[in-house]
Amino acid sequence: MASEPASEIDEGLYSRQLYVMGREGQAKMAASNVLIVGLNGLGVEIAKNVILAGVKSVTLWDPTPTTWLDLSAQFYLSESDLGAPRAQASVARLAELNPYVAVAARSGEALSVEFLGEFSTVVMVNAPLETQLEVNDLCHTSNICFVACEVGGVFGSVFCDFGDAHTVTDKNGEPNASCLVAAITQANPALVTVLDDTRHNLESGDCVTLDGAGGMEGTLTGRTFTVKVVDPYSFEIDCDTTAAGPYTTGGYMNQVKVPETMKFKPLRSSLADPGDFLLSDFAKFDHPPLLHAAFQGLHAWKAKHGGALPIPGDEQAALQVLEEAKKAAAQCSALGLGPDAFEGKGADLVKALSQTAAGVLGSMCALLGGVAGQEVLKASSGKFTPINQWFYFDAVECLPSPRPSAEQVTPMGCRYDSQLVVFGREVHARICDLRYFVVGAGAIGCEMVKNFALMGLGCGPEGQVIITDMDTIERSNLSRQFLFRSSDIGRSKAAAASSAALALNPNLNLTTHESRVGPETEGLFGDVFWEGIDGVANALDNIEARLYVDQRCLFYQKPLLESGTLGTKGNTQVVAPFLTENYGATRDPPEKSIPVCTLKNFPNQIEHTLQWARDWFEGGFKQTPEDANKFLNSSTEEFQASLQAQQNTKLDTLRRIRESLVASRPKNFDECIAHARLAFQESFHNSIAQLLHNFPVDQVTSTGQPFWSGSKRPPAPLDFDPADPDHLMWGPRGLASNACSLKACF
Repeated sequence: MASEPASEIDEGLYSRQLYVMGREGQAKMAASNVLIVGLNGLGVEIAKNVILAGVKSVTLWDPTPTTWLDLSAQFYLSESDLGAPRAQASVARLAELNPYVAVAARSGEALSVEFLGEFSTVVMVNAPLETQLEVNDLCHTSNICFVACEVGGVFGSVFCDFGDAHTVTDKNGEPNASCLVAAITQANPALVTVLDDTRHNLESGDCVTLDGAGGMEGTLTGRTFTVKVVDPYSFEIDCDTTAAGPYTTGGYMNQVKVPETMKFKPLRSSLADPGDFLLSDFAKFDHPPLLHAAFQGLHAWKAKHGGALPIPGDEQAALQVLEEAKKAAAQCSALGLGPDAFEGKGADLVKALSQTAAGVLGSMCALLGGVAGQEVLKASSGKFTPINQWFYFDAVECLPSPRPSAEQVTPMGCRYDSQLVVFGREVHARICDLRYFVVGAGAIGCEMVKNFALMGLGCGPEGQVIITDMDTIERSNLSRQFLFRSSDIGRSKAAAASSAALALNPNLNLTTHESRVGPETEGLFGDVFWEGIDGVANALDNIEARLYVDQRCLFYQKPLLESGTLGTKGNTQVVAPFLTENYGATRDPPEKSIPVCTLKNFPNQIEHTLQWARDWFEGGFKQTPEDANKFLNSSTEEFQASLQAQQNTKLDTLRRIRESLVASRPKNFDECIAHARLAFQESFHNSIAQLLHNFPVDQVTSTGQPFWSGSKRPPAPLDFDPADPDHLMWGPRGLASNACSLKACF
């Protein structure tokens, strides 16, 4: 379906997201219409994520009546909605998430080609396989992006079909790589080597340009080359340089991101030939083929039983699903599964899916909803590489062993029925009596609190959830922290998250604090507090706080659930006392410092120029005015005392003060302009000319090598040009404000 142009992007709301998606990607999303078929817990998670991200419209299609099994994961359904169509019961609360997204429920229409043609992306959730196949056939031929996902117990899957020619404008969202070239061979293909201290960070198939390659300009300049990586410091390019002159110096490698076209197979073809699976756990590399057959076996069993799922814990039904899975594997030779694959652990995996499929868990929906929601955004924006084409996930290690009895997993007609049929009543009771400390109520914290409320964690007579966050809600939070609304702006995050969690589950025992967790609050979070909790869920945004909480958990022997996000990247770490290393046991290596001589005379990376500009700004716009104003506003005794407190900078401080108040003190605006012009001359002409006088371009070292080689590139002095806007912005306009910022100017 053709997309209409989007309206102006609300940068206040989407400010954080724009850093990841870019304006073009966000605009494409804002012109996309999405249909979601199936509003169980997984469907509502996808809808929530897509609406917050800012597509044009989301249409919900699901006439299925609400049951008790829905309430364990579908956070916008409650006891009062039992019997009501799931889509209709959820639409009003989903519409509150983003005023820019039109949200509607339409369950009367058939899933015909005319109806599907209104949308750019169609998502099907836990639909019968035959329905998935019919809808996918229509979507594939109509060039409509298609996502199918399923969840059952601790198992889930995502399938993507974005058509025969889906264009990806940026496959990973990473900044373009750039580095200096140390050598280029005269060969076919040519081998390019970068400096030893910088990895090129390229992948085979990437495209690059080679600029300023001394001696080879005629062969390399103005062309784009495809890369074949040899090692982290060298790569081959599709270019014959045998006839070119030898490479001398000065070359830069710059990555160029070229749009890529991906071809997807329709669901019917992909079931028989799934290709490579996207692995979620390298320790379970053998699980995806088994689950591919197991889910087909489960669908076959449902088709023979009127669409119903196996009764939880039914061993006979599990054996029948196992036989159906074997038949599916036999018809799909690409899986490479023989009869032996369905014995032992393989058989246990398939039977576990059958016995728990009736339960839809909030935590599983949160994970798969994030994955599937991101695939919808990839389809809408053309940014990032989609799943190609199958993703399976399982958390089978979470299931109790041995399996609970049939009585333990029988639904009780309560909001936790889905959890009961998976884990049993005994495990559920233990979950309800847990006391957990949630540190931080931002994007991750909101998800943690929501999941705890759906699980019933902290809802038992001994249970409790304690939330603390000293921050308040800003408008930019609303695009990713779904427990907050515009009316909450300025309110405490912890208080707002608590109120929203109680709306999801009124039985939740909540305690709220608005304090930082650190040494200064050990009176509040002391021995009695730490000894009284069962675990901690970190949702922090800085390393210092994470390390402090980690040390507390280590000392008091408490489990820690650590997590964090950065753009589209995320990490989790489960810290269990006496079983795993703690969070602080492994540290990132310290960032490399930039030598002063490199920064001042031989910058060769973007980071060097940024650091130079920052240092210059700090000295010109902050340090000098502060020193001068302190001298003017302090008594002689106070100033001398502050001067004596400085270790080795007393003379530099006095020189800066004399320069700004006496030697170069501007007395009017014209002199401010003159001051700025002279500063430009010193920074961009005189100092460079002096450097080239000391080290001429043709100078060689004692070994006969050119001095200006490798990472050293000879600079060129600039002559001030008032017609150049960059010169004018840096010069009189920029520095005049600095000169006149001193109180002693006039």
